[in-house]
Amino acid sequence: MATREWKRIMTTGLITTALTVGAVLPATAATPPAATSNAASQAYQSLVDTYFDDYLRGNPTTATYLGVHTFDHLLEDYSRAAIDEDIRSTRRYLQQFEALNPQTLNPDELADRDYLMATLRGALLEAEVIRKWETDPDRYSSGISAAIFTLMGRNFAPPEARLKSVIARQKQVPQVLAAARANLKNPPQVFTEVAIEQLPDIIHFFQNDVPAAFASVNDPTLQSEFKASNQVTISALESYLDWLKTDLLPRSKGDYRLGAEVYAAKLKHDEMVDLPLDKLLEVGMADLKRNQEHFKRAAAELDPNKTPEEVLALIGKDHPAPEQLLQSFRDVLGGIQSFIQEHKILTIPSPVLPQITETPSFMRALTFASMDTPGPFEPGSATEAYFNVTLPDPKGTPEEIADYMSAFNYGVIMSTAIHEAYPGHYIQFLWAKYAPSKVRKILGAASNFEGWAHYCEQMMLDEGFGNNDPKLRLGQLQDALLRNARYVVGIKLHTGQMTFDEAVEFFVKEGYQSRSTGLMETKRGTADPTYLYYTLGKLQLQKLRADYAALKGKDFSLQEFHDRFLQAGPLPIALIRRLMLGETGAVL
Repeated sequence: MATREWKRIMTTGLITTALTVGAVLPATAATPPAATSNAASQAYQSLVDTYFDDYLRGNPTTATYLGVHTFDHLLEDYSRAAIDEDIRSTRRYLQQFEALNPQTLNPDELADRDYLMATLRGALLEAEVIRKWETDPDRYSSGISAAIFTLMGRNFAPPEARLKSVIARQKQVPQVLAAARANLKNPPQVFTEVAIEQLPDIIHFFQNDVPAAFASVNDPTLQSEFKASNQVTISALESYLDWLKTDLLPRSKGDYRLGAEVYAAKLKHDEMVDLPLDKLLEVGMADLKRNQEHFKRAAAELDPNKTPEEVLALIGKDHPAPEQLLQSFRDVLGGIQSFIQEHKILTIPSPVLPQITETPSFMRALTFASMDTPGPFEPGSATEAYFNVTLPDPKGTPEEIADYMSAFNYGVIMSTAIHEAYPGHYIQFLWAKYAPSKVRKILGAASNFEGWAHYCEQMMLDEGFGNNDPKLRLGQLQDALLRNARYVVGIKLHTGQMTFDEAVEFFVKEGYQSRSTGLMETKRGTADPTYLYYTLGKLQLQKLRADYAALKGKDFSLQEFHDRFLQAGPLPIALIRRLMLGETGAVL
């Protein structure tokens, strides 16, 4: 299920994705650059520091999430003037990175520079061409809730100090929503509908969750000031919701489709994959068909007299009660961790388990499960990692709840636990401090993050986890088919080859998902166009492993391969190929 969605929600800046750090950090907070023995390397590192320092000043929510608390009292400036200044700044930094002589940098620095430049180009594409700041009303309201949640989720400072930052940020909420009203021009209908769907939970978050988080603060003056700022926030959000319904929604006639040229450019910049879209679609369809055939064989092991669809419906009924869902996830983590250690799958840097909790209310609309880990510069007192699971809507009908819970059958629970925790995203977090550069502690390609976690789902079963239980294999394959469907739908939706309704049907018929899942996934695909990165990353990683095994011959070790991959950090896999193999070669 989706994981880096939480990272994306945390990054509310208008230009770049989750970047960070320069002079505002303590000197010991980051790993030193790989080499600083010459003037060119020092100049490169100085530019990196300056860029990240500037970025954080303009993206205070991201700074808080990453553990840099210099700007906890600020909210992002969403005004058009700030957007234009961000564009100018991004262009200026891109030119400076391009001007560096690549021959003066070592391989690690060169990989980081290449990825930084790709990220900056992607930021410009987003700001100047895709223009979500002009078409996505949810980025403003969800950005506000994320800005406050980052101050609640971890005890990086006394609650009184964090509440003061909450108050300071809440006082800036009206100007954020005023900027939204000024910026939003003819958004796609589905974008406005998603924002409307999210807002009641966001308002509930401020009415209930935020006051509860700071109930222990005994300062009556501070509590009085918070009550006032919180009510201003709630009222502003209620007014925004009314404006979305009565004003923006009737004129939301825009097109969410990127078109082939922009889609290909986004993929090239974000994931450093530049294969033609027809070739990518061919690769994705082939993997979909392979997984469908594998699903049919696994289904026949359970009941050869039933069709795969009938077996799917049967296992969909094999799920815990909604109130037992979180405990069901807790029950499986220890066994997965032990298997990894006993079978030498990879090195686990810490024995501490993540905490399994319910997904925050304002994140419910577009995610089933996610991993929320501390930022790389968070102090040692705030190291909680949360494995979020979305429970069904208690207001739903029994039929709606049953349909939702079918996506959490026991096989999928195991697959999701592998993806989110062991050896998926939680292990990536534990390895993050060993990344060889500051850039790789912060930046991350989705095809690396999600590709690794999705790769682990199949890899663990292939290595013997679960003793070949066909129910576990069906759960893994159902998740694989979900990602296959995302891959195909993302390309076809945004290149005009598939309508919204056809995409929902594709998830149901070809991806073996429930209709409610298909609807949620299609909504997500309109706003997250390159969510093919799960399967795209998995296939790249499988090829890298095969090529690395061929290079190492009899000396190949699965644990050594996994450890080297994780230690390299979340670069695009094309760059990791260059570092591990000495050449890029074909990524697929």
